[in-house]
Amino acid sequence: MKKLATLIAVALFATPACAIVGGGTPQSDGVARAVVTIVGSRGNFCTGTLIAPKLVLTVAHCVQPGAEYKIVDRGADGAPLLLNVRTVAIHPNFNMQAMQAHRATADVALLQLEIPLKGKSTVLVGAPNIPIQVGGRFVIAGIGVTVRGDGKSGGTIRLAGLVATGQPGTLQIRLVDPVTNGVRDGIGACTGDSGGPVFEDKPNGAVLVGVISWSTGPNGAAGCGGLTGVTPLTLYRDWILQTARSWGATL
Repeated sequence: MKKLATLIAVALFATPACAIVGGGTPQSDGVARAVVTIVGSRGNFCTGTLIAPKLVLTVAHCVQPGAEYKIVDRGADGAPLLLNVRTVAIHPNFNMQAMQAHRATADVALLQLEIPLKGKSTVLVGAPNIPIQVGGRFVIAGIGVTVRGDGKSGGTIRLAGLVATGQPGTLQIRLVDPVTNGVRDGIGACTGDSGGPVFEDKPNGAVLVGVISWSTGPNGAAGCGGLTGVTPLTLYRDWILQTARSWGATL
């Protein structure tokens, strides 16, 4: 594992890999209190969501074998801390090549922490309303960059409201900025937002229904600000619950 200072720099100031471009104002309350930063010993950083005091949901491609992972937190004095990850579980049906080609796959993983995160809250794990409608509204959250190529613009939790486009289903949802519709630069996931939560409003409030897997630039070009690819939890919620129970966690 790299030295503390190096990992903190990676998490907070890294040059992009895939943050909410042009995202809204920084958030620290509500669902944002469940969002965490994940850093890896290979220099990557991603977003995760606290779904139990010691359980973080993220995407499989962010926590591949061969590296160590930690959670970035802040102490009472505001100084950054690195918290240990005890165990990583990756969905057995995840396929990296499919994810990289923006095809549907089980891009879901769980991290078990050694100690509970203080000052954070947990969110409910659910699934999208079926059938998912084109134009259906979702909220994404992440800690990634807001300006592509500017790593210093990342490290802050931001939320953005997007809508479903294309042919949304139980395997994959593609979201766009309702103002730009993905044909010109708009709000969307970018470097560091991978693994971030996707929320849908339910009768009892916002529920975590998916995770951010990938993004494109406008018109499907490389980059950010076009499509945001989401892995819905419809087919994977049972695996999440079973894995959590095997670790002694209750959701």
